[in-house]
Amino acid sequence: MKKILLTLAVSIVSTAMFAQGAKNIRINEVLTNNTASLQDGLGERLPWVELANTSYSTYDVRGMFITTNRKVLDKSLSAPERIELMSPIPNGEERTQMSGRQHLVFFLNSNPANSSLHLDAKANAGEPLWIALYDGNGIDLIDSVSVPALDENKSYARIKDGNQKWDIKPAEAVTPGIGNFIEINESKIDKLKKNDPHGFGITVLSMGIVFACLALLYVFFTLFGKYVIAARKEKKAKQKISEYPKMVINEANRQDNATPDEIAVAVATLAINEEMATYAAVIALALKQYQDDVHDIESDIITIKPHKTLWHNTFNNF
Repeated sequence: MKKILLTLAVSIVSTAMFAQGAKNIRINEVLTNNTASLQDGLGERLPWVELANTSYSTYDVRGMFITTNRKVLDKSLSAPERIELMSPIPNGEERTQMSGRQHLVFFLNSNPANSSLHLDAKANAGEPLWIALYDGNGIDLIDSVSVPALDENKSYARIKDGNQKWDIKPAEAVTPGIGNFIEINESKIDKLKKNDPHGFGITVLSMGIVFACLALLYVFFTLFGKYVIAARKEKKAKQKISEYPKMVINEANRQDNATPDEIAVAVATLAINEEMATYAAVIALALKQYQDDVHDIESDIITIKPHKTLWHNTFNNF
């Protein structure tokens, strides 16, 4: 009885460990439109799928199944019926013994007779694809992924081995048979050479920046010059206006022998614009008229002074 129980326990543990090992095998990268990517042993470029062992222990994937037929999801199908819709990973291939962190690529749209890594699962270029990995019993779904339509030589891959996030990778970043995460240290100069090999873009950009700077400098100095000139004129005008009343008063109070014409000229020279010149002229004319009127006012009395001549002599008798 004890032996039976021991055998049953070992069987259960072995089955559990086997199932856990299968769960570590993941679909890692898929390429459906192969025109310049990986070649098979016959020199053909076929769609391919990469499996990755995400654990650090060894696991043999022989006897597992890969399929691109969604009909296998029908739960009413029996295991044999489901297996008929799948492509088995063949026995007798050493490379199916995947060590820890190892990757293995299988070619699709092919004839398994060509190589043990060739499967007849269908994958049409430029079309979306659903692909799944089933355990050897044909019942347990280990992993699956829906691949979008891909351009030539681009792949759909996990951003890192075993990661849940997927991304479309450009042709230069496709990594069949190795880890998906590759850190590319590309300098800015290398990026510029790649994106603008003939230098037209950088030339246009440089000339545009130079001309834009020159235009800004022209506008700035033009406006700044006008501002400086206007500020100087305004300053001079204010200075003359502030000095003008004092100068007029000084001219009006002069205690000298200046003639009205000289006063008019002196006042007129103090004007700083046309309006002030008009006022100055009016003031000058008023001053001149005032002085002229002062000299023209008379007392209406005629005074005749006597002037002695020979005609007043008494001895001149005729």
